[in-house]
Amino acid sequence: MKIRFASVVFATVLSGLTAIHAQAAETELVGDAKAGATKAATCGACHGVTGVSEVNPEWPNLAGQSHWYIAEQLSYFKSQVRANAVMYGMAAALEPQDMADVAAYFEAQTPKGLEADPSQVALGGKIYRSGIAARGVPACMACHGPQGMGNGPAKWPALRAQHDTYVYNQLKSYAAKTKYTVVEGAPKPPERVDMMYTIAGKLSDEEMKAVASYVQGLR
Repeated sequence: MKIRFASVVFATVLSGLTAIHAQAAETELVGDAKAGATKAATCGACHGVTGVSEVNPEWPNLAGQSHWYIAEQLSYFKSQVRANAVMYGMAAALEPQDMADVAAYFEAQTPKGLEADPSQVALGGKIYRSGIAARGVPACMACHGPQGMGNGPAKWPALRAQHDTYVYNQLKSYAAKTKYTVVEGAPKPPERVDMMYTIAGKLSDEEMKAVASYVQGLR
C-alpha cells in the first residue's frame, strides 16, 4: 500500500510539473523573423547583416543559432547577468518581443564560417567526440550534437561554424567563472553554466584552442 501510495503521489507531482512546463511553452513569445530583420539592423555592424561575423573573430556568428539561446542571452545582457559592457547598451532598449523577433531572424539565416586548423583537428575532434575520461571531461557532442547543431529541447546552443577565437575566449571565461554573474532581482544564470565552469576548468589552454578550432570547421 505504501509503495502504491508513493507511486500515486509521484505521478501526481509529475503531472503537475508537466502541466506547468506546458503552460510555460504556450506563453513563450513567438518571434517574427521579418520584423526581426529590421530590428537586427544595428546588430549587423558587429555580427554581420545575416549573422555571419566577418569583421572581428571575437564577435560571434549568430546565423543558424537557436532562437531560444539568442533571446535568452539578450535577456541576460539586459539584466547584466552575462558580462559584456558593449552588449549591456545594445540590449538595454530591447523588450522581450524585440528579443524574440531578432532571435527568429538570425535563426533563419545560413551559418557560414572558416575551416578548422588541420593541426588541431586530431586533438580537438577527440575531445569533442569522446571527452577526456581520465579527467572527467564529457564529450562536447553529448550536449552540443555531433555536428555542433545544439540541442534545443535540452537548451544547449549550436557551436557549428563559430569563430575559434570566440569559442576559445568563452572557454577561458568559463574556466575563470567570469562569463556570468549573479545580479540581485535578476534571473540566475542557467544551470548548464555550472557544468561548463567545471568542464572548462579541467581543460588546458592547448585543449581549449583545439576544441575551438574543431567546432569552427563543423557544419
